[in-house]
Amino acid sequence: MRTIHSLNQDWTFIKAEHPADGAGVPVTLPHTWNAEDGQDGGDDYYRGKCWYLRDLDRPEATENSRVWLEFEGAAMTAEVYLNGEKLAEHAGGYSTFRVDLTDHLKDHNKLAVSVSNARSRTVYPQQADFTFYGGLYREVRLILVPETHFALGYHGGPGVKITPVVDLETRAATVMAEAWVEGPAHDAEVTFTLAGQTQTVPVADGCARADFTIENVHLWDGLNDPYLYTATASLSSGDAVSARFGCRKFEIDPQKGFLLNGRSYPLRGVSRHQDRKGAGNALTPAMMEEDMAIIKELGANTLRLAHYQHTQYFYDLCDENGLIVWAEIPYITMHMHDGRENTLSQMTELVVQNYNHPCIAVWGLSNEITAASAVNEELLENHRALNDLCHTLDTTRPTTMANVFMLDIDSPILEIPDVNSYNLYFGWYLGELEQNDEFFDEYHAKFPDRCIGFSEYGADANPAYQSPTPEKGDYTETYQCVYHEHMLKMIEARPWLWATHVWNLFDFGADGRDEGGKNGENQKGLVTFDRQLKKDAFYLYKAAWNHTEPFVHLCGSRYVDRTEEVTEIKVYSNQNEVSLYVDGKLFGTAQGHVVFSFQVPISGEHTIEARAEDCTSVMLVRKVAEPN
Repeated sequence: MRTIHSLNQDWTFIKAEHPADGAGVPVTLPHTWNAEDGQDGGDDYYRGKCWYLRDLDRPEATENSRVWLEFEGAAMTAEVYLNGEKLAEHAGGYSTFRVDLTDHLKDHNKLAVSVSNARSRTVYPQQADFTFYGGLYREVRLILVPETHFALGYHGGPGVKITPVVDLETRAATVMAEAWVEGPAHDAEVTFTLAGQTQTVPVADGCARADFTIENVHLWDGLNDPYLYTATASLSSGDAVSARFGCRKFEIDPQKGFLLNGRSYPLRGVSRHQDRKGAGNALTPAMMEEDMAIIKELGANTLRLAHYQHTQYFYDLCDENGLIVWAEIPYITMHMHDGRENTLSQMTELVVQNYNHPCIAVWGLSNEITAASAVNEELLENHRALNDLCHTLDTTRPTTMANVFMLDIDSPILEIPDVNSYNLYFGWYLGELEQNDEFFDEYHAKFPDRCIGFSEYGADANPAYQSPTPEKGDYTETYQCVYHEHMLKMIEARPWLWATHVWNLFDFGADGRDEGGKNGENQKGLVTFDRQLKKDAFYLYKAAWNHTEPFVHLCGSRYVDRTEEVTEIKVYSNQNEVSLYVDGKLFGTAQGHVVFSFQVPISGEHTIEARAEDCTSVMLVRKVAEPN
């Protein structure tokens, strides 16, 4: 019988290189020591070693049972000690790892975990535009299993692997179920159950396999119907595991873009960092559920979960809600000569731990890796090794890369992954908005047989900044709208872009930033860091993507005092017709798509109301004198 106990309580935290050198404070997990100093700017947040200590009594268990310690995330490197004996170390801050405590337990034990986010030449990430929070910032558990049990020691994986292959013509799915067994029982048998069918098969060389056929299969169909099956595997020892899976077919075509279950399904969505104001990366389930609710309101059908492995709970939410996911490792910005093995170990953990999630469509090899690195043979070889590893671990999903805009489209690195994507910031950091259009048209014309996507685009916006004449680089909410209006039109005109992801859904911690009126934040989010305010550009995409919830939104509600004689009133709506009322009187009606604009003379204080069907949005504007 497998039992799981939470170990989130009763920890003592010591912020010091050595536990004897600092004062301990009680903490409850999840916990990060950078929740405040990693979000205030200055690039001076604490990066070093800290300690987590707790007492651990031997759990009540049957004879010959095994006791494992599970960490869902320890950033960035960790060492685990029991009664002063070092039992394990782990390099990589975003993946699950486990430690077998069984043979080292006493009746009463001292558990000590050192965790470090110090600078390193071997562990990614080291250079990027986000805060590298340290801590035991995800769940910690104790897992008790019989002596013969499903594998817990293989790269943090679940011990069971489910591979569905869908035949759209026959509406049937063949499903291969695999399970790995650890322990002394050489004659063990595994009983698999899924879709109302059961098979019992012997274990050979530590693995059991069974093939199933599901007739009239119920497809996992994205936002429309994210149906999940559950497979279970059990042993006569009493151990059992289960895995949810979805039967779906993903295809990516150079001309048609992304296809789901045989039909065109353009992936249009956002990227997400896992942190939040005041909490850092130590999120609760309620916080993640709030993020998902915002994503659903937006109407996005895809997420790029950047730039590292996210928690299992959030991948589960994506499965349940039909979001199609790009999953990646933190091989980012700068290639490190001594970091090759870490890229391979983090990729192994990403794929092994997340293989069963039907939401995941692609494995991301790297992000903007040529921003601070030359395209040389060492870099190419590292990417070839990652690409081959992904295909060895998973024959069903393609690989991809997010390439920095400076990378020449003839670069040999683009030939390595199965599909590609680019991060472009024309119209924000450099150049003009139209250069985004020109870039993709040139790429598609030169390489018509390659699949290309748009993995990052965005413009920083502080909602406190407004302007009647917005300009590139001004950090106004007004310019962010101008920017995204252009990008939305550009994307809609190019259905062959297999996936597009706004950078970013939420503002996020970037302690090296001191600009735009908010220190320590990247402000490209469509929603503020604390999730309390949806910027106007959020409603632009809601108007384009959310087709189930009629709405209308007036832009510029935070731009009350206006000096211009005639002001632009901009409205976003998913309806085809919008009427504008000024001080209760109909000013005008416009037909169109997503964006509706009115030029309104102002002379004093005015109430502006937009109406579309039964939806309304109201704001106040006030004519003021030009400042002296």
